[in-house]
Amino acid sequence: MPRSNVNELREPKDMTNSPITPQTYHLTTPNSPLSPRICRETVAMLLSTNGHDPRVADTARTLVSEVVTNAVRHTKTPTVRLETAVTADGVRVAVYDDSPAGLLVPPEVARETYGTYDDEGGRGLLLVRALAQGWGVGGAYAPGRVGKHVWFELRDH
Repeated sequence: MPRSNVNELREPKDMTNSPITPQTYHLTTPNSPLSPRICRETVAMLLSTNGHDPRVADTARTLVSEVVTNAVRHTKTPTVRLETAVTADGVRVAVYDDSPAGLLVPPEVARETYGTYDDEGGRGLLLVRALAQGWGVGGAYAPGRVGKHVWFELRDH
């Protein structure tokens, strides 16, 4: 009598507690009101799948939403590029657009110009500054292109 293969079927291995090697993921979305949600859920899924603290994923959701929303609302870029580098102890997220960087504003001027934590809007970079272990603004996605990226880093607590 032939043996059944049913016993050989197993649930997929749970990868959430496995050590990971650093991996970088890229996502390009249209400049659309849906982009912040798509990007934040992508980053949260990558962190969860790689076994990171759920609090890091929650903070990443907030910061990704803020940075991608800024790109969608305040630029005419046709696409928004998300780069997510997941490491053993955290994540580095960069959001690229094709809009020039403009002038970087010191934090005290940003508070006066763009609002405070209690304001309804204009607090995205204030949140990034407060919640990320590191953040900044850099150049375009590719050499010779116009644009910038805003990046931040989060680490497991």
